[in-house]
Amino acid sequence: MPISPDQCPLVAIFATNVRRRRLALGLSQEELAEHAGVHRTYIGMLERSEKNVTIYNIWRLACALDVKASDLLIE
Repeated sequence: MPISPDQCPLVAIFATNVRRRRLALGLSQEELAEHAGVHRTYIGMLERSEKNVTIYNIWRLACALDVKASDLLIE
């Protein structure tokens, strides 16, 4: 049975890691979105665990945050 993104522990870990790294770099959601090539509202939705992210966008965000993609998925 499918579950919503906000009920998936890995989505929550990803959301926390993206937010933590973004804030550590002093970036706004809008700035991160610009660097990653995504819409600014998408960043907010990811950080609130409202959206399930694709592998492609994990890679784009990792590049924009200057981390390995796997770092965003580790608790």
